[in-house]
Order: sequence, then C-alpha cells, then structure tokens
Amino acid sequence: MSQTAERVRWKIRDLEVLPQSEGTNYELINGELFVTRSPHRRHQQVSGKFFAALDEWSEASGVGEAILAPGIIPSDTDNVIPDVVWISRQRLAVLEDEAGHLTGFPDLIVEVLSPGDSNIRRNRETKLKLYSVQSVQEYWIVEHRFTRQLEIYRRQQGQLALVATLITTDEATSPLLPDFFEQFTFIHNSVL
Repeated sequence: MSQTAERVRWKIRDLEVLPQSEGTNYELINGELFVTRSPHRRHQQVSGKFFAALDEWSEASGVGEAILAPGIIPSDTDNVIPDVVWISRQRLAVLEDEAGHLTGFPDLIVEVLSPGDSNIRRNRETKLKLYSVQSVQEYWIVEHRFTRQLEIYRRQQGQLALVATLITTDEATSPLLPDFFEQFTFIHNSVL
C-alpha cells in the first residue's frame, strides 16, 4: 500500500520560525519554499548597475521608482525578493504597506541569473509564471556570466512572452520606459 505525500504549502508566518542567518534568503512561490544563499559579488554588481540606471532614468523622468531587492508579499503563500524592480508612482502609492513591502507586483522586474540549474529554472520557469499571472508588464532576465545576454519578456495577450534576446551589440526598446535604453547604452557594454 503506497501513500501519496501531500505537498507542504508554506505560508508567510511559517518563515518566522526558520533560522534567520546572514546570507540566507527565503522565498515562497505558490506555497513552495525556496532557500537561497546571498548572491556572489558579480551578481550584486550587475544588479547594482541595473538599479543605478533605472534609478537615474526614474529621477529624470519622474514617472516611477527603482527599488533594489524589495520584499514583495502579495499573499500568504507568495513572498519573493527580485533583484531589481521598477514601479510607476501610481502603482507604488497603492501597493506599498506601512513596513515598506510591496503587497503587489511592480511594472518591471529584473532578475540576474545565479549559477546552478535550480536557480536558473526558478527564474526562467517558476518566477516567470508567477510574474506572468500577477500582471507584471516586463520581466528582464540577465545572464552575465557566459552568454552575456538580456532576455526581455513583455506582456502580450495576458501573459509574459519572450520578445527579445539581446547581446551587447543589440539595441533594445521598452514601451514601459521610453528612451531608457537610448539614454543608458552603457548597460550593454558595462553590465553584459
């Protein structure tokens, strides 16, 4: 007689009992727990450059705000920490709670890939699905180690679809961030 094990569905409150150690991050996606180590130096540098470029563009345009590694807690079973996000001022006013967490998803999410099949799969599959159903407008996946490329997913017909895979010499556009890539061409050369 075999028994089928039920999948454990983690909730936000369950994270409070887990060991809180420097360098360990906990994320929940549809009740599934993901435990990761703090990213390496180069990963943080790439994230920082994307944040700096988005932040500068946001300051100049006045239409939104870039945030580095925010906590996004939209439900009891979802809690993610993307590398960088950009959110319009209107959306931020509605989605930020008193503790400074986002209770919903921003307009743009940037994830920098960390080494390891499980990390890559989480960003390219699990998080892509989550961000797609949560109405994220654009999702950028940065692969800076080997292929040095930027994958741009954009909302089309109700879901995020891959619209471009760029390398350092390619040109990019974003309807969400007009003139962003034109003003910050260094992203291709210094980040990728």
